[in-house]
Amino acid sequence: MGFVVGLDAGGTATRALVFDLDGTRLGAGVAGGANPHSHPPERAARHVGEALRMALDGLDAGKVESGVLGMAGSSRLGDPEVEALFTAAWNSAGLRCPMRVITDCEAAFASGSAAPDGTVLVAGTGSISARIVDHRLVSAGGGYGWLLGDEGSAFWIGREAVRATLREVARPGPLARAVLAHAGVTSGDRRRALIVAANAGAPVRLAEFAPLVTANAHDPVADDIIASAVEHLVDLALADRGRDELTPLVLIGSLVHATAIGPRLRRALATRTSAPIHVASGAAAGAAWLAAVSLLGESAPRLR
Repeated sequence: MGFVVGLDAGGTATRALVFDLDGTRLGAGVAGGANPHSHPPERAARHVGEALRMALDGLDAGKVESGVLGMAGSSRLGDPEVEALFTAAWNSAGLRCPMRVITDCEAAFASGSAAPDGTVLVAGTGSISARIVDHRLVSAGGGYGWLLGDEGSAFWIGREAVRATLREVARPGPLARAVLAHAGVTSGDRRRALIVAANAGAPVRLAEFAPLVTANAHDPVADDIIASAVEHLVDLALADRGRDELTPLVLIGSLVHATAIGPRLRRALATRTSAPIHVASGAAAGAAWLAAVSLLGESAPRLR
């Protein structure tokens, strides 16, 4: 029996899964981020190879009949030199089947639904929604990055937490105290010290403050931030959908699984759409399922 392989190559981590054609998971691998927009292409390609080799450890790579690489930053492979790096990494794992590259949104939607058409909302460090038709991305909303958008994302939530703390630093509530402690601000001019701490690293690191908001959801300040984030995400998810559209809506990303956000997001969506709402946990399985579909058609077993 042959195998299929699927990868989810994001900015933070790369995950690879191997399944047989009956849907049994045979191997898994994890490596560093492989988005060639946020990492040097050589390093990104190396991480793809590492994840593949880990997932295929102890297996006959020659039995892999189809493989799909779901990638954030997949447009970079339009550069022949970058594509050659990833092809070399693919081949280095012993794979003889062609490398099929798709967007991370396509893989994410497939991980949550077998339907050919619908919408996927990715709510993690950043935020983006995508329209999927016949398993392919046809349009997207958001995804503009921390400087121009990413409303409702973990970055946005973290930034709002810091901004709220700056406003109430003289009389901090539970969230503000948690933000100050996380930033290492304990005494002196705390407002100035927090500004310095927040600007000391890459801007996207403000996402590290987001868990403090969900952990202090009982604080009215944190609750307001969560409510605004949910509103932004709902608007993003539904922006390109018809009022009565019933194609599936797939939710994926760290915020979707956050106790203080995920349930509120699903409830808010349910008040504005009657479409089925599915929660997905990882895009690598979706990529592997699309690889299986290329061999078995739409009847391919769902992969987890």
